[in-house]
Amino acid sequence: MKETSKAVVTVIGKDMVGILAKVSTACADANANVIEVTQSVLDSFFCMVMIIDITSATLPIDELQKSIAETVPAMQVHVMHENIFNSMHRI
Repeated sequence: MKETSKAVVTVIGKDMVGILAKVSTACADANANVIEVTQSVLDSFFCMVMIIDITSATLPIDELQKSIAETVPAMQVHVMHENIFNSMHRI
């Protein structure tokens, strides 16, 4: 069985209708599956963190980030492979 490869997606900016739908659609279009998502609105600022399965993704991470950012141009979007994320947060 193939090992699962994951990435962390963060989206932050002014709240508006459809952010989750647009980001999820961009992931689906790249064959990246949303595994977990958490979101909140803090004083009109939207904050979301997603864990996505990129094992079968059709785009590399940098292109996936660009694709997501194009769907929500007013937002800050970051996509990071789980290995890099884990290394950055290891004590």
